[in-house]
Amino acid sequence: MQRRTLLAALGFLPLLAHAQTPSLESLTSATKNPLLGALTSQLGVTENQARGGVGSYLTLLQEKLAKGDFDKIASLVPGASGYVDSAKKLGAVTGPLKNLQGLNGALGTLGMNAETVAKFTPLVTNYLGKLGGPTVQSMLAGALK
Repeated sequence: MQRRTLLAALGFLPLLAHAQTPSLESLTSATKNPLLGALTSQLGVTENQARGGVGSYLTLLQEKLAKGDFDKIASLVPGASGYVDSAKKLGAVTGPLKNLQGLNGALGTLGMNAETVAKFTPLVTNYLGKLGGPTVQSMLAGALK
């Protein structure tokens, strides 16, 4: 009887270990994209929330900036169009966002709480601003007013 119980318990260990460890795909994705890695580790959002959030952020920038300016910023985010598509597929972007309030609403739609939403945009803005320098920082500040 005890042997059966022990064998049954041991049989569940791989399932428990698998449930608690992130998938290789998500680890690889976060490693390949430092922005996603920063969002998931610092804010505790899921990879889908990070993808949809970055896509929502880029959508607002696309609405607010001239094409050349947006292209400059989008070039700092590998696969930018994929993030925009993710935001739409995940239901965060269903129409124009128009302003920061619209962006915050999109982030909320992804399941982020108010505290996380408040930290998300500044984290992405700081990340892109550091990558792009003062010109990009200025463009981001103007677009997110």
